[in-house]
Amino acid sequence: MHEDLGQQALLTLFSHLFFIGISFFALQALHFDKFIKANRVFQARLLYILLTIVIGTTVSNFFLDYLYWSRQIQFLF
Repeated sequence: MHEDLGQQALLTLFSHLFFIGISFFALQALHFDKFIKANRVFQARLLYILLTIVIGTTVSNFFLDYLYWSRQIQFLF
C-alpha cells in the first residue's frame, strides 16, 4: 500500500516536471515581445514562467487522470 503511494507520488512529480518542460519548449515558439510593455522584463519573465507552470500542470493532470481512469476500466467488467 505505501509502496503504491510512493510510486504514484514519484510518477506525479516526474509527470509534472516533464510536461512543464515541454510547455516551456512549446512557448518558446511564440513572440511575447509584441504583447509586453517596454521596460517590463521581470514581469514578462514571471508571466512566462507562470504560463509554463499552468499549462504544464494542466496537461500533466490530464495525463495522470487518463492513466488512472484507464486502470479503473478493469473494474467495469
